[in-house]
Amino acid sequence: MSSPEPAHVVVVGAGVVGLAVARVLAQIHRDVLILEAQRSFGMETSTRGSAVIHAGFYYPQHSLKARTCVRGRELLYHYAALHGIGVRKIGKLIVACSRDELDTLARLHAQAQANGVEDLLALSRQEARDLEPALAAVHGALLSPSTGIIDCHALMQALLADAEAHGARALFNTRVTGAQVTSTGFTVAVDGAESAQLHCRVLVNCAGLGSVDLAHRITGLERRSVPRAYLCKGSYFALAGQVPFRHLIYPLPEPGGLGVHLTFDLAGAARFGPDAQWVETIDYEVDPRRAAHFERAILRYWPGLPRECLRPAHAGMRSKIVDARQPPADFRIDGEREHGVPGLINLFGIESPGLTAALSLAEIVAARV
Repeated sequence: MSSPEPAHVVVVGAGVVGLAVARVLAQIHRDVLILEAQRSFGMETSTRGSAVIHAGFYYPQHSLKARTCVRGRELLYHYAALHGIGVRKIGKLIVACSRDELDTLARLHAQAQANGVEDLLALSRQEARDLEPALAAVHGALLSPSTGIIDCHALMQALLADAEAHGARALFNTRVTGAQVTSTGFTVAVDGAESAQLHCRVLVNCAGLGSVDLAHRITGLERRSVPRAYLCKGSYFALAGQVPFRHLIYPLPEPGGLGVHLTFDLAGAARFGPDAQWVETIDYEVDPRRAAHFERAILRYWPGLPRECLRPAHAGMRSKIVDARQPPADFRIDGEREHGVPGLINLFGIESPGLTAALSLAEIVAARV
């Protein structure tokens, strides 16, 4: 490939967060170049999740996850309405499957109020069953009316179109292999049809699963400012048949994720997942043998689950910066004050609720740039 023209801003990664960042920066700077290793946008992580718009109550008060999820939710619903993106505010029930879990449910309710999520409702066992009669095993629940589902592919299409309308360019099948800090910004090495170099004043690392690896490849960035990367795989299983639910159904969170929950796509098809498997390498294959683990998890809140009705669907990877033994990490947006390099923004650990938070994260990156 011919060497790309210099850009004021280079955004590495065309997942939902990278595209949201590119859109905002294009509105400010116009001269934005998006570099994506895959053949299209969102192929690595963004299209492999649950496509849920979260309310914002799982995360510690004042954390980036809490703040960007609560604000991002409102921005996302507005953006979807403005651009005709498929969205459905379906609502979610978070259920306590034993009496011992009622205290955890109450703490989650208090966390929601602290985070400014004011529409969460505590339900008794009977109230939960009145809403969803198939929840025969639960002892109480929280109802989140503002939780929804969205057409993630259409969202990314709209973000890319917005960015391009404001002057941004996108190069796919273009992997960033490294960068060098210079006196005027960065020299970025890319590998596409041919190797090439380009220059920019601002470099935004939104590479998702590859963000830590890319940061290690930036000459002039101190290694101590880069966290360690971990991989947590989440598999999904589809149901061969109909489910008797109208809301998303979530158990209480578990280490590594939010538990094996029930979600729908916009066409109404049900799927369960993701689970949490800490792995060493990226692997998107779903092991059919995990169906037994899924059945046990689902039976806790849906005793009527038909036996042997689960079919492997798809899998995704969570971008983690802590291991299974540590509490969940917050999002990290590292700029000059964190690492000392002007013009460089590294986004680390952007896992769930990254989709919901994307537009809010983009605002913060724009302010930092």
